[in-house]
Amino acid sequence: MSAESVGGISALPPEQLSEEDAAAELAYLAKEIAHHDALYYQKDAPDISDAAYDALRARNDALEAAFPELIRDDSPSQRVGAAPASGFAKVTHSVPMLSLDNAFSGEDVEEFVARVRRFLNLDADAEVALMAEPKIDGLSVALRYESGRFVQGATRGDGTTGENVTRNLATLADVPKRLNGEDWPEVLEVRGEVYMSKTEFQALNARQAEAGAKVFANPRNAAAGSLRQLDSTITAARNLGFFGYAWGEVSEPLGGTLQEARARLEGFGFTLNDGALYTAAKDAIAFHTDLESRRAGLDYDIDGVVYKVNRLDWVERLGQVSRSPRWAIAHKFAAERAETVLERIEIQVGRTGTLTPVAHLTPVTVGGVVVSRATLHNEDEIKRKDAREGDSVIIQRAGDVIPQVVEVIADKRPKGTKPFQFPDICPRCGSLAVREEGEVAWRCTGGLICPAQAVERLKHFVSRDAFDIEGLGGKHVEAFWIDGLIKTPGDIFRLAAHEAALKEREGWGDKSVDNLLRAIEQRRTVSLERFIYGLGIPQVGEATAKLLARTYRTLDHWREAMAQAADHDSDAYGELTDIDGVGPAMADDIIGFFAEPHNREVLDDLDELLSIEEAAAPQVSESPFTGKTVVFTGTLATMGRKEAKAKAEALGARVSGSVSKKTGYVVIGADPGSKAKKAKELGIPVLTEEEWRDMAGVD
Repeated sequence: MSAESVGGISALPPEQLSEEDAAAELAYLAKEIAHHDALYYQKDAPDISDAAYDALRARNDALEAAFPELIRDDSPSQRVGAAPASGFAKVTHSVPMLSLDNAFSGEDVEEFVARVRRFLNLDADAEVALMAEPKIDGLSVALRYESGRFVQGATRGDGTTGENVTRNLATLADVPKRLNGEDWPEVLEVRGEVYMSKTEFQALNARQAEAGAKVFANPRNAAAGSLRQLDSTITAARNLGFFGYAWGEVSEPLGGTLQEARARLEGFGFTLNDGALYTAAKDAIAFHTDLESRRAGLDYDIDGVVYKVNRLDWVERLGQVSRSPRWAIAHKFAAERAETVLERIEIQVGRTGTLTPVAHLTPVTVGGVVVSRATLHNEDEIKRKDAREGDSVIIQRAGDVIPQVVEVIADKRPKGTKPFQFPDICPRCGSLAVREEGEVAWRCTGGLICPAQAVERLKHFVSRDAFDIEGLGGKHVEAFWIDGLIKTPGDIFRLAAHEAALKEREGWGDKSVDNLLRAIEQRRTVSLERFIYGLGIPQVGEATAKLLARTYRTLDHWREAMAQAADHDSDAYGELTDIDGVGPAMADDIIGFFAEPHNREVLDDLDELLSIEEAAAPQVSESPFTGKTVVFTGTLATMGRKEAKAKAEALGARVSGSVSKKTGYVVIGADPGSKAKKAKELGIPVLTEEEWRDMAGVD
């Protein structure tokens, strides 16, 4: 992992972060996880361990729980996997293939069960039976059967679209070509995991080495690479296995419980891994502990246990969030740690001026990955650990941050070491660095005169999720900035004037320069949401950029509204803060961006150079709640608050926690409190829970 990337995450619990720091960290996590998704799902060549990847996901989820208004459109929580690789026809899944949220402790599992009870509005001690299954470390696929015959097989891909690998899957002995019996549904899509046994993996690598061919890093990579062969005879020779564990589209129910459905799948001829039903979470956790102790003796890799709610009527009610079901969770096995030496501490400067300490380590292998850098987070963490240059330290690649320095081995400290002194001067521009009261981060006050901040902002502008200018990577941006070719975003679109000079630069030729200039020209037309995101306004991630674009539709309208919103008593300010997820702090950052003359100059310049597309109007459905803001207050009797919120959002509503004149409906349960009173004062329609259910079509 690069020094830049490890500096993107704070050591603080999410609730102690400022919104600006949380937004910056979520942006870093979105990019980092997308990078690893592409390596894992498209290239079958991950460069971090599963535990390290899971920890990145866990940190992202924790931040989003603490700052729901900062959830980005490119958030890992909004998608699964990565887009399918080229080389195979694409298959659109009729039912999305979801990923699973993770648990890392018994407490996490207990909380999962508690969430299920809260969502379903069950008593605190109500029995929630769980099916526990080993989590196979393989490649997720979907097998489609029509009239009992295997007709199509696809990889998960990004969860919506996968690769058509039907011919290859048909070579697996564990994939029935025709279902047993006659009581199968007319349409049945079975989902499961393709894997390679450890025995076959060792034999394959021996054959590969003898032939001078590629040796695979682990059985999962070998299975994925084998399944994606364009020649199905190669797949057939690899002896892959398949475990079924779920279903997608099905023309009739498989049973009333997961246990019943599993029995039917086995009857159809599918191999299912050993599962066990538990009525108490502590017993399911004990199964995890026992399985972890036995995993080394298994002939296939597992990386945890999956717990699923057994009652299928509850499964239907629980539904899903963006990328994960609410009715299942993966309890992962423990992460690995290693000892190494902290050679030196470097201070890096980010796009918003945050100074982040990074530990440079004697390289060490952790979980199969060589680690040479780790974050030290901030000044307080360095002091708490008393981390010093020369110390022996323990690092790990799981938890809140990867990799991270877990602890210092004080007994091995060399003589003469001194406590690290955090600088009060920016190491990049020499400007004063300050730490505001109540914050943990030191920040450079240099602004755009600081080369680190200026360059990082330009890198953000051209990044994949902003303007996505192919061929203009971070190193090129930095080099062009140093040489004075680009200082502002608009300068990027004036690079054609330097064409001759570019072609004379080391590492550049006619073709590469032509490709770059062509890519820049292609981005002269850009969507409003990408434009807004590319500006790098603090706290404004992709999700917020999309909401702003949908609300204001055009750049001119947005600029005009933000000028008016500087008056907090104005309707424009109320409209801004009524946007789902835009709180007062974020609103102030957006308004503050427009208040800065330099930023207005950048906008004027870009407006002259670009064609910024008007955002499309949101689609309107027949629901009476579509486009309305709904507030729930009081205790609901028939469903949990989260279930009600999910239902309202599915009907096109925006759910808010506060009542304003923009609110469409207030739904009251028992003991509604001040929100119901305020709704009546403002003349907002108030619905009882029964009225809400009738209007929402909830049986």
